[in-house]
Amino acid sequence: MRILLVGAGGVGTAITRIAARRSFFDYLVVSDYDLARAQAAVAALGAEETRFSARRVDASDQAAVTALLAEERCDVLLNATDPRFVMPLFEAALAAGAHYLDMAMSLSSPHPERPYEECGTKLGDGQFDRAAAWAEAGRLALVGVGVEPGLSDVFARYAAEELFDGIEEIGVRDGANLTVEGYDFAPSFSIWTTIEECLNPPVVWEKERGWYTTAPFSEPEVFDFPEGIGPVECVNVEHEEVLLIPRWVDAKRVTFKYGLGDEFIETLKTLHRLGLDRTGKVSVGGVEVAPRDVVAACLPDPATLGDRMRGKTCAGTWVKGVKDGAPREVYLYHVVDNEWSMAEYGSQAVVWQTAINPVVALELVAGGVWSGAGVLGPEAFDPRPFLDLLNDYGSPWGLREQ
Repeated sequence: MRILLVGAGGVGTAITRIAARRSFFDYLVVSDYDLARAQAAVAALGAEETRFSARRVDASDQAAVTALLAEERCDVLLNATDPRFVMPLFEAALAAGAHYLDMAMSLSSPHPERPYEECGTKLGDGQFDRAAAWAEAGRLALVGVGVEPGLSDVFARYAAEELFDGIEEIGVRDGANLTVEGYDFAPSFSIWTTIEECLNPPVVWEKERGWYTTAPFSEPEVFDFPEGIGPVECVNVEHEEVLLIPRWVDAKRVTFKYGLGDEFIETLKTLHRLGLDRTGKVSVGGVEVAPRDVVAACLPDPATLGDRMRGKTCAGTWVKGVKDGAPREVYLYHVVDNEWSMAEYGSQAVVWQTAINPVVALELVAGGVWSGAGVLGPEAFDPRPFLDLLNDYGSPWGLREQ
């Protein structure tokens, strides 16, 4: 397998460090708009690692990405950019006859009249609209295969197959006790993506109603996270799992809630009030800039925060239902300690936790364990090989009876 990785930021760099320890692929091209960043990711692997090379590419230039895929004879494109670039990369892979994987799906847009009640364009709609073309081409677009979405979806399918006879609710719950020394506000993941997720209307799925939306930060609840993280208040946030899980897993309700904290929520609300969350460009001193890009430029790069971070992050899927006629609740989870990920891989916990899952998925695809054509989510596949391989990578997952 020859892989084109697009994006050499925190997640992309972590992907190279994880993949370098595996033997399932022949060659991996690390590409980025900033060639120096791609070169740094490759150089960090050491001179003895000859399966990697660096190239420059503009992720928004579909034709250039298609040409690079052909030039490097790549079988698959792995997208490690932010969601703005999903569609050009997705289409470039199809045009080049390559498979495609991403960790976030095509962007949504709110309903024009009833944004907090009805869905407008949903996350992933742009990709699912092209499913027939991918199926006809005999190529696989494996979408949403990071940690959330990704591992959380695998957990949902595993619960449905092995732990429950009937499911009332699947709720993805994400929380952490991470702190960043020296900063009053320093998100551990892309602020561009965080704003998109948190300020858009959250989507909920109910079997009798379908997909609908609520107000941002709605339905707060306190969830007790494992391995010493403890209770964290979580709120509804727009996320791909709610759009993916109901397509393949039978449940009466699907939700996603994220542990943000009051200070984080208030900061996001302030950005929104000031219009600093907007992606449309404004003129500043004769220069056209997007306010959200300015916010991102003013904050520290999450990839550089590992040495200042302390604590753990937890991603997981809570499932409530019935097994053998009795009520059951479980929480399937994956915890990463920042001290461990920094010592072992030199990557901070949040980006490392995101990065490991597409590498696991690529290994399953390379070995023919996961195969298919069309636009498919992680829950469309057998979950057990993924979870077994995750353990083999030295990153075990857990299950807690609630």
